[in-house]
Amino acid sequence: MKIAEIEIYAIHLPLYEPFIISYATYDYMPSIIVKITTDTGLVGYGEGVADEHVTGESWKGTFEILKNTLAPKLIGENPMNMERIHELMDAEIYGVPTAKAAIDIACYDVAGKALGVPVYNLLGGRYHEEFPITHVLSIAAPEAMANEAEERVAAGYRSMKMKVGTNVADDVLRIQAVRERVGEDIAIRVDVNQGWVNSANTLLGLQKLQDCSLDWLEQPVRADDIDGMVEVKSKSSTPMMIDEGLRGVRDMREIIAKRAADKVNIKLMKCGGIYPATKLAHMAEMAGIECQIGSMVESSIGSAAGFHVAFSKKIITSVELTGPLKFSKDVGNLHYDVPFIRLSGKPGLGIDIDEQVLQELTVFSEKVSG
Repeated sequence: MKIAEIEIYAIHLPLYEPFIISYATYDYMPSIIVKITTDTGLVGYGEGVADEHVTGESWKGTFEILKNTLAPKLIGENPMNMERIHELMDAEIYGVPTAKAAIDIACYDVAGKALGVPVYNLLGGRYHEEFPITHVLSIAAPEAMANEAEERVAAGYRSMKMKVGTNVADDVLRIQAVRERVGEDIAIRVDVNQGWVNSANTLLGLQKLQDCSLDWLEQPVRADDIDGMVEVKSKSSTPMMIDEGLRGVRDMREIIAKRAADKVNIKLMKCGGIYPATKLAHMAEMAGIECQIGSMVESSIGSAAGFHVAFSKKIITSVELTGPLKFSKDVGNLHYDVPFIRLSGKPGLGIDIDEQVLQELTVFSEKVSG
């Protein structure tokens, strides 16, 4: 089996409402969809959602790198040879994990379909039967975030992830408002997206949040400030999670060596896809660090890929892949049993792609073949 053709689609995924985090507001999510067709007629889909603030990649840049650099190199290759696929991509261009993730995911989709098994069976088999879904609260006024949290609890959600990161004083009010509204039995995870900048600001905020019983605090300091995370972790009893500070193996080695986190957030778009994500999970497991699989707010394609990794690994204890629940139109049909996610046993990623919707959401596209 060989890759005969790679189609690349630059699309805009429409959101029900704007998604607001510390460094950006999204009215829609720009995404790149990759469609691999093999000489046997099998088709696999992958996705790359770039974030300039995390990996330095852009939507248009990712499209161009796929079109001009990666796709031409992979025509004629066997998509099941994952180590070789990544070696070829890494030899052709340094970094660009989002572009590589799109190819990686499409290859796994094809491989699963070729063997008639779900992707998680290619990663060690299924370990988890289900994961609870955490509702993500965009940054808003304290009252508005508390109201939304209350509504989601009424709908059955048992955990909230709060996006904060404007300034410490305002964020403390937001967190306190949500905790007061939902009570003590609902898990609250706080994601600062680097917005508190340094360890001093973070420790000040945590001092004021001692009574809020946070599950964990995620990436309060700048991504590259691993030492700042070490200081916060050593001076606070609140569990610490690293997100933007973990991209690949080198970051994971430093996090482990310095004991910089209680938990890490692995994202396929940051590390280069399913194959590198499993390597990071294995490293974390050896160091006794729990993992979460997170997302850049991807469609059903990228979200399904993340779920397959999560469902196959014992060390992955939480997921945050809620993109499809935020889109008013999606290219795939990943099914959520809200407030849970339970994967099907269908081959590959286990989802169907609506080609008509894909064309409708496409801004521009390109086809690469031998």
